[in-house]
Amino acid sequence: MATDEIAVAPDGSQVVLGEVGQKVVFENAHIRVWDIVLEPGERQTWHRHRNPYVVIALSAADNRIDPLDGTEPRLVHEPFGGVVYREPGEVHMLTNHGDTRYHSRLVELKTPGGDAAGGASEAGAESGDA
Repeated sequence: MATDEIAVAPDGSQVVLGEVGQKVVFENAHIRVWDIVLEPGERQTWHRHRNPYVVIALSAADNRIDPLDGTEPRLVHEPFGGVVYREPGEVHMLTNHGDTRYHSRLVELKTPGGDAAGGASEAGAESGDA
């Protein structure tokens, strides 16, 4: 599932966006499930979620979310078993900011149009984003 999408950073430079996860482990007409593993200091590529999604932390970790729009990075602790729901839209990069391995499953909720922009909202345990 390659993406050729380009985003523009505040300085005007173009950024090629990558996938929202590293490996699709399940997909049907309703959902797509990604596996994400980041070792300490490792980061994902810049990406944009096109669908609402749920992240389930399979291991606890401290992560940093850097939005491409230049707003302040967010430091988030994702506890083991923590669940977070987010709306699509923001271009960001996720970095494992801690000293433990981060492992999660990201469940994209496929929707007609699937391209709504929106802010983030959390449900359940306080946790971060992938």
